Amino acid sequence: MISNGRGPALPDFPWDSLSDHAAKARTHPGGVVDLSVGTPVDPVPAVIQSALSSVADIPGYPTTHGTPELRAAFVAAVARRYGVVGLSEQAVLPTIGSKELVAWLPTLLGVGPGDVVAVPSVAYPTYEVGALLAGAEVVRLADGELPPAGTKLVWLNSPSNPTGRVLSAEQLRDAVAAARAVGAVVASDECYLALPWEASPVSVLHPSVVDSFDGVLAVHSLSKSSSLAGYRAGFVTGDPELVAGLLELRKHSGMIVPRPVQEAMRAALEDDEHVAEQRARYLARREVLKPALEAAGFTVSHSEAGLYLWSSRGEDAWETISWLADRGILAAPGTFYGPAGAQHVRIALTATDERIAAAAERLKA
Repeated sequence: MISNGRGPALPDFPWDSLSDHAAKARTHPGGVVDLSVGTPVDPVPAVIQSALSSVADIPGYPTTHGTPELRAAFVAAVARRYGVVGLSEQAVLPTIGSKELVAWLPTLLGVGPGDVVAVPSVAYPTYEVGALLAGAEVVRLADGELPPAGTKLVWLNSPSNPTGRVLSAEQLRDAVAAARAVGAVVASDECYLALPWEASPVSVLHPSVVDSFDGVLAVHSLSKSSSLAGYRAGFVTGDPELVAGLLELRKHSGMIVPRPVQEAMRAALEDDEHVAEQRARYLARREVLKPALEAAGFTVSHSEAGLYLWSSRGEDAWETISWLADRGILAAPGTFYGPAGAQHVRIALTATDERIAAAAERLKA
């Protein structure tokens, strides 16, 4: 745990604990294949780079709310790509990537000591970190488990990081109803919505899930679908009243997406061709890596969408990490995502075609 003696005690940063295994993997004669972090490796599309530079000479402060053109592009894109209708452009707020929004959302919503933040049993670590920063208690919900009294925020994540699991519209409806029953806000992390493989993920804001956006927020990112992790390009949208409150707090605290990045985001949202091309790249890598893992004795669970293969050899996750490192492959242990991940590893598709092919060959050997 990390604490400066004044703020909340936070878990150690998970990836720091991989350093010894990373060092071992780097000694492989063919070099390391790093599949531990979901960071894009493909070039930023030219249409986005051009948009970024087109406003590089604007000297003034950008608006926290984002340009009207950016918000309009987002509303049009989620309607076109995901069937989300009825969103107000006023209820769209760009964020400095999605991770900072996830980390600070409990605090910005007024969650504090004595309150509960509910997260999935296997979940992105920053959900827990955000709750701890706010001084709240964290509860991990198993499938179908209801949030307890005192819950102020419920995190959903479909497609899931790390498992790639996709929740059906019915499952999302039930989760929203359960959260509303205890007076909790629902925040749905939808950063992998554009990467379906064996299932069709649906947004929590889709008409098949909710009749109104009351008490519901959706978090989006362009990091995966548009290779914009380096630009820090995200959004939060949904309940207009909640978004308005977040906007006011972010104005006061200077949480502003730089103007060139806003223009790049607009271009990314208006162009669907590069999204389809990137999806095809990840699918091709998945079709190489998944059968290689299975042939090597791994069971790949869920993984119906998203950037990861949730894999197990039926042993402690750290034993699997060591086994992979001996072959020059670095992955993330499932324990990073909660105790329920103790026998799984998360293996990312975010490596070049050549590195994915190298990993597949090493698994065969």
